[in-house]
Amino acid sequence: MTRAYAIGDIHGHLDKLKQAHRLIADDRARCGDGNAPIIHIGDLVDRGPDSAGVIAYLLDGKNRNRNWVTLKGNHDRMMEMFLRDHPMVDTQLLVDHNWLHPRIGGVETLGSYGVDLPAGIRTYQLHPKARAAVPEAHRHFLANLPAMYRFGDLCFVHAGIRPGIPLEDQSEDDLCWIRGEFHASTADHGPLIVHGHTPVDEVMHYGNRVNIDTGAGHGKDLSAVVIEGREVWLLTPEGRRPVKRL
Repeated sequence: MTRAYAIGDIHGHLDKLKQAHRLIADDRARCGDGNAPIIHIGDLVDRGPDSAGVIAYLLDGKNRNRNWVTLKGNHDRMMEMFLRDHPMVDTQLLVDHNWLHPRIGGVETLGSYGVDLPAGIRTYQLHPKARAAVPEAHRHFLANLPAMYRFGDLCFVHAGIRPGIPLEDQSEDDLCWIRGEFHASTADHGPLIVHGHTPVDEVMHYGNRVNIDTGAGHGKDLSAVVIEGREVWLLTPEGRRPVKRL
C-alpha cells in the first residue's frame, strides 16, 4: 500500500504551512512511517504575509534532502516569469492583468522581500529592484519546480489535467491553470488526480480526483491530507478524519 501526504495551496502563509507539517509529523509518528513523501500542491506565494518565508522553508527542506515534493502553481509561475531577465506576463491571464494586479497578490509577495511599490512606479523601474531583492536561489527554485508528480496510483498536479490527453502529454498551461473541463469530467483518469487551484470549503473526493485547496489564500484553512491507496483522510489535531467519496 502506498502512503503519501499532501498540502494544499499555501499562498504565503508560513505559519499555516508549519502547522500542516506538524500534523503530518504527528501522523507519521502514529503510523510508524517516516518515509512517505510530502507533496506541496503549488501556489506557494501571493496574497499571504510571508511568501519569502515559505520559499525559504521549502528550499531548506530540499537542501536537507527531506522527502518533500513541491509543485509549480500558477502563482509561482507568474512570479518566476516576472523575475526573469526580461519580465514576462503569463499568457493565461486576462489581458488587463499581470502578477502585480491587486487580485493576484504579487504586491504582497514583493513586500515580504522588502520591496515597496510607490504610486506611479513603472515595471522597468520595479523589475531590477525585485530581482535584487529576491535571492537567486529562490528564483532558481521557482524556475525548476515540476508541474506533475506521479507516485503509485496517484498523480499530483496544481490545477488538474486535460481529460482525454495522456498524462505524459499534458501541457504546463493546463497543469497550472485548468478548471472547467477538468472539474466537469467524470472520466477515469487512471491514477487518482490530487490537485488544488480552485478553493473549496472542505477537502473533496470526487472518485477520480481530490481537491485539497481549502482557501488559505482567502483567509481560510490550509489542509493537509494523508492518502493510502485511493482513500483520503484530513489531518487534524485530533487525528485523521475520513474524506468521503461523493
